[in-house]
Amino acid sequence: MSSFSTRALTLLSSVFGACGLLLVGVAVSTDYWLLMEEGIILQQNQTTEVKMALHSGLWRVCFVAGPEKGRCVASEYFTEPEIEITTENTANILKMVRTATPFPMVSLLFVFTAFVISNIGHIRPQRTILAFVSGIFFILSGLSLVVGLVLYISSINDEVMNRPREPEQFFHYHYGWSFAFAASSFLLKEGAGVMSVYLFMKRYAEEEMYRPHPALYRPRLSECSDYSGQYLHPDSWPPPQRGRSGSEVSSDISIQLNQTPLPPQTKVPPPRYHAHMRMSASPC
Repeated sequence: MSSFSTRALTLLSSVFGACGLLLVGVAVSTDYWLLMEEGIILQQNQTTEVKMALHSGLWRVCFVAGPEKGRCVASEYFTEPEIEITTENTANILKMVRTATPFPMVSLLFVFTAFVISNIGHIRPQRTILAFVSGIFFILSGLSLVVGLVLYISSINDEVMNRPREPEQFFHYHYGWSFAFAASSFLLKEGAGVMSVYLFMKRYAEEEMYRPHPALYRPRLSECSDYSGQYLHPDSWPPPQRGRSGSEVSSDISIQLNQTPLPPQTKVPPPRYHAHMRMSASPC
């Protein structure tokens, strides 16, 4: 059961991370974050006439109605683009949303790094720390993205609240599918981060479960031989010299006496009991 849950977490974290990376990449590269429309209300028949309609992203603005219809202009962060916009508040909205651009870019960088580290950790599961590092990067990517989304929404709301109310004019705006992709990416990346951290905890717990006790790494030395620890503990070899007891000294002296050769003149007579044994055994 534990192996099945580990594999499920590995698969889900990879899928969530890949989907989060894909969605935030599409969101950053497309220009359907915000759709705006403004015009006038005709008093005769209470109909509306659209003066300008556009959709914008982080990098360009495309006009779908008005004098700039069919034109897409890159969002200039250092110089003002030469475009004709109906009201000043609409131009201010396009300027203010640029403050949120760095955060989705940082989020994209973090989620790409997390995805690479996560896959390396899945290929080499013995590197347990990689799952934890990838989870942290997934979470940081989601937090960076949500900060950018909050700044994006707040800048638009501030300009809309400061817009003058005129009965003969109308203004509508709503968020597009690029914004929805970015918001969905936040949820996926946070989910991938939580699952990666939980996967790290499970792998670490399994390693601790199957790791031998530290006492098993230092087996007890035998007292019968001084050479029993030569290969078990080479750092503590040779062992300290110990004093010799009286019994060991007397044993060495007896061994030396027994091993001393006899002089060549000395002849040892054969034992007499051999002949007696032969004589007693002959009648049989």
